[in-house]
Amino acid sequence: MKKTLLSLITLLLVLTVSSVKSQDLMDVFGEDSLSTNYTSATFKTTRVVSSHSIENPADGVLLFMITHHFGRINSGAYDLWGLDQATIRLGFEYGINNFLSVGIGRSTYQKTYDGFVKARVLRQSSGVRNIPVTVSLFSAIDLFSIKWTDPERENYFSSRISYVHQVLIARKFNENLSIQLTPSFVHKNLAINTNTNDHFALGMGGRYKITRRTSFNVEYFYNITDNLPEYSVNPLSVGFDIETGGHVFQLHLTNSQPMFDRAYITETQGKWSNGDIYFGFNISRVFTLKKPKEFK
Repeated sequence: MKKTLLSLITLLLVLTVSSVKSQDLMDVFGEDSLSTNYTSATFKTTRVVSSHSIENPADGVLLFMITHHFGRINSGAYDLWGLDQATIRLGFEYGINNFLSVGIGRSTYQKTYDGFVKARVLRQSSGVRNIPVTVSLFSAIDLFSIKWTDPERENYFSSRISYVHQVLIARKFNENLSIQLTPSFVHKNLAINTNTNDHFALGMGGRYKITRRTSFNVEYFYNITDNLPEYSVNPLSVGFDIETGGHVFQLHLTNSQPMFDRAYITETQGKWSNGDIYFGFNISRVFTLKKPKEFK
């Protein structure tokens, strides 16, 4: 696994160096009259599957997202193979401009409220400005509101809070293939069944376009920190995106019950080998609150 991670990082570094060399050659030959072509639609929406992609809602656009996971498929006929159970997150995301977005959400998992900000600092482009990758910075905070298991002891409000910081690095290699790396840092004010509050992980995601409106997506997070509770496993998800005008449907299978950042990275418990698989979907709908300005 470590060799695979090293290979992916090396590949992005090689692509970056190659693009810089190409830019130097353009300067030598005086091709300053070329225009800059910015890459768009690296991913279909703001999620790869459960994790955030480098995409933002456009300037002045409000995105409403419903995320739903049924129960484990291996729960059997009594629970109709998971259909009798549900974990849900409702969220809103808003594009403040073409580079910055904010979002809030509420999940039934641990009755958690979350908020985040995502800022794009580099955008993949070719021409006069040759940038090989798109880079976004992401920070989230969440607060679980489930009742304390032992209300008699002294419990602190701050113990309910966790933080997630990520660097989203993505490249659209061609019209069909996009890949994203997501170095992640998770801090929990309350450490449960572990001796540290800090956790590091590396996320990997990809999208392969099948038709004009459909694509196959996959994502995986490798927890670098090896002191997570024994029941925690790395989350692996596969999905299928369908665009229908103002809606994007994302159907997926995953071993993770929760669907916000802190929880799916460090608290996934399902094992694919045991059939601990959750069928779920994301439905996103956009509302234009003000006419987006042309990208500059």
